[in-house]
Amino acid sequence: MEKVISDFMDLVKVRNQHEPEFLQAVEEVAETVIPYIVNHEIYKGKNILLRMVEPERVIMFRVPWVDDKGEIIVNRGYRIQMNSAIGPYKGGLRFHPTVNLSILKFLAFEQVFKNALTTLPMGGGKGGSDFDPKGKSDDEIMRFCHSFMSELSRHIGSNTDVPAGDIGVGGREIGFLFGMYKKMRNEFTGVLTGKGTTWGGSLIRPEATGYGTVYFAQNMLEKRGDSLKDKIATVSGSGNVAQYACEKATQLGAKVVTMSDSSGYIYDKEGIDADKLAFVMDLKNNRRGRISEYVEMYPNAKFISGNRPWDVKCDIAMPCATQNEINGDEAKTLLNNGCFVISEGANMPSEPEAIMAFQAAKILYAPGKASNAGGVATSGLEMSQNSLRINWTREEVDTRLKKIMSDIHDSCIKFGKEENGYIDYVRGANIAGFVKVADAMLAQGVV
Repeated sequence: MEKVISDFMDLVKVRNQHEPEFLQAVEEVAETVIPYIVNHEIYKGKNILLRMVEPERVIMFRVPWVDDKGEIIVNRGYRIQMNSAIGPYKGGLRFHPTVNLSILKFLAFEQVFKNALTTLPMGGGKGGSDFDPKGKSDDEIMRFCHSFMSELSRHIGSNTDVPAGDIGVGGREIGFLFGMYKKMRNEFTGVLTGKGTTWGGSLIRPEATGYGTVYFAQNMLEKRGDSLKDKIATVSGSGNVAQYACEKATQLGAKVVTMSDSSGYIYDKEGIDADKLAFVMDLKNNRRGRISEYVEMYPNAKFISGNRPWDVKCDIAMPCATQNEINGDEAKTLLNNGCFVISEGANMPSEPEAIMAFQAAKILYAPGKASNAGGVATSGLEMSQNSLRINWTREEVDTRLKKIMSDIHDSCIKFGKEENGYIDYVRGANIAGFVKVADAMLAQGVV
């Protein structure tokens, strides 16, 4: 079996040289899915996984725009349309200087499995640009978004490809992008998700990824007869996902003691309650400040510069910042400090060595494609509301979100439960997502 996996990865590496993040994501899936393929005659000889790792379409384009000084700037725009076997391409747009083909292909590949797990009819895609919104004026961001969408608009549509937000793309950016799409195509349609609630958006969408991450942790604990009540939780990041993971975890009885950004992390042993979180939200969403300013407002807290919060004692860790933010040594520190639940809010935040450590310790470890699927699930619900021209209440959307996260958890158990009772959520999520997409691909033939 090791040779079969190795031969597969050798072929993928030849075709995708210099794309480490993408290769990491593919290998993590291949290690669990290939043994399943070998043991199921229906998939043998069909090269299904090889077809899955090859994007259906890769679009790359220039994005020229004019800054406030009148200088012409040129960025790169991308859209990876990975797999449309079960529905239109669906996945976020990321605006960040680190954006490249490797990162977007890894995210698009993960999105295929994540979207399949939601049970909603959505394929997988991802896109973005190496544009950095930080430090830019609203006018500069508007000009960039309009230029970006003037090209992207010809490749997307409500029945073809429905982008959403991601890192660097929030409500402001979605508004600018939607406005240009509407002008270019002369139609008002649900082509983007994460829209404002007065023009087609869904309630709970901003909260959904963070809420879903906590709901999945709750499901794992309940399976063991436990709960979030009185648990100490560490959260990384201080953006949208981290904010709402902190909010929901606190509401369900946990005490969140950390948040972070690229400068370091804050540790508040008293807990980041609703009032303190409101300060963080204003700091990050409105004032675009640094997390270190938290200790100026709450001097009993500490700011640790240049580090990540994985050396803090906790019961639950929720990495909500970015990919590869927990390495092998940090994973061992978490385990030594008593952490027994990991629910990933970011995409692939744990390095392979960290995942091996979590699985070897038999803790409750949920990979991002399962635990952070709440965001895209609610995007799918927004698409449904747009198609029906209706708006569901906050309670209706939240109820559907909880049900979807519960169903994802059940799918992981179905394919990940071992004879000794341990649930391998990585294997369960990978195989559950694979089966849904693979069966659709087989039914549609070689296309």
